Order: sequence, then C-alpha cells, then structure tokens
Amino acid sequence: MQDLQCLGVYTSGGDAPGMNACLRAVVRTALANDLDVTGIRRGYEGMVEGDFVEMDRRSVSNIVQTGGTMLKSARSEAFTTEEGRARAVPTIGYDTALNTAIENIDRIRDTADAHNRLFLVEVMGRDSGFIALNCGIGGGAELILIPETITEMKRVKERILSLMTAQRRSTIVVVAEGDELGGARGIEQALRDDPDFSDIDLRSTILGHTQRGGSPTASDRVLASRLGVAAVEALLDGHTDVMVGVVNGEIKLTPLRNVYGRRKSIDYDLLKLTQILS
Repeated sequence: MQDLQCLGVYTSGGDAPGMNACLRAVVRTALANDLDVTGIRRGYEGMVEGDFVEMDRRSVSNIVQTGGTMLKSARSEAFTTEEGRARAVPTIGYDTALNTAIENIDRIRDTADAHNRLFLVEVMGRDSGFIALNCGIGGGAELILIPETITEMKRVKERILSLMTAQRRSTIVVVAEGDELGGARGIEQALRDDPDFSDIDLRSTILGHTQRGGSPTASDRVLASRLGVAAVEALLDGHTDVMVGVVNGEIKLTPLRNVYGRRKSIDYDLLKLTQILS
C-alpha cells in the first residue's frame, strides 16, 4: 500500500446529484485507513486561494441524500478549461437528471393532452444527447433532436406536421440544449414564423438546472459511494492519473490520457427505436 498520511478532496465543474454521497464515501474510507482528510472548498478556486477545511466523520453526516456539494464548486479558467475536462457515462448524477427530466415530461404530457398542444422540451446536453435520447424514449416523445445528428428544420417541420395530423393529439418533442437548430427557443420561433403552424397551439419548456438539483436517486447514491471508496483504495494502492469508473458493472481504472477529449458515442439504434415507437 502507498505510504499516505493525508488526502485532499474537492469538487469542481457543474454540480450534480450524488456529489455529496461520493464525498461521504471518500472521507469515511480515508478515515478508516487512518488518513487525515482535507476538504478544498470551491474547487480549483479554493485550491489556488488556500480555502481548506479539515474533515472528519461528522462533517459528512446526513449528506448522502442531498443534492449539490457541501464543499461548493466553481469553474476556474485560471487553472483549467471546460473543454479539457473529461466526459464520461455513467456519470454521477446522470440517473437523477434522467429521471427528473422524465418526471417533468410526464407532467407536461398531461397538460399537452388536455389542450392538444405541441410541446418542445429542452433538456441538458450541450455536447451530448444521452439525456435527451433516453428521457425522450422513457417519456414517450414523438421526436428527439440531439447534437450528434444533423437535422434540417424543413424535415423537423414535416415530421411534426405528419405526427400531429396522424394522431390528432398532443406531440412532445425533446430537444438537447446543444441541438444545432438553436434549442427549444430557436425551434419554437422557426415554427411560429411558418404559416403551416399558425393554427397549432405551441409551447416550449426549458428544464435547465432543475435536472442538476434535488435528491439523488438510489442508483446515483450507490454509484457515487462505490466510486468514492474505489478512488481512495486506488490511491492507497499507488495508482495516480487515473479515472475511477464502472464498466459492465465492475469498478475499472482508466488512465486520464485515455479520457481527455473523448466522448462515448450515442446508441443510434435508440434513435431508430424512437422512430418506430412514435
């Protein structure tokens, strides 16, 4: 085992449900291995400014069920860039964000059905359509628009008109925020400017940060706890410059050089599934 005496822990970038569960696991695993733990507030900003706090078992009590991060977070352009951060799924908070989106889509469906409306629902996904694709299928959306696909506005209009004519009821379109057509607001404006949509009751909803808050799901709590414990154990075993993740249900260590700048590809079979089910 590595001869460690103290471990530092911080959270950086956007907050996500499950961060506190991971912090709890890191702190308590470290303490169980006789390590001192120092918390670094406000991510890289706190690291630069020396905003440190000593942590013990009580400092992470009753946080496993809470959203956000007790150590706070920040993006520090002086230390790193958003583009340089690793992107990976499964990720802590993904399951919670997905379920939050589906819950909201279910509620929107109720009011859409009551008024035979077309709803554009924008979800998180500036660079990736994972959430949009999966919550769209889970929420029964008739159309899903994601950054990974090239979609012409003409085809979007034709598809929506075809759906509304065929089923004569509400239609839900799920849009990832990074969609090239300008997200829900951009698509809404394009539709309102088209005479063919003048008689259609149209609304758009941007879920935004509602997906990043709230109590984490059981899946995210378990995932965060597993990753937190595994991270400390990896350090004790002498591993550095690696990312802890879950692959096929098992904890795996991936060198950071294999993570930076890479994305997990979308399952395009799910897109075909959407077309069949709608």
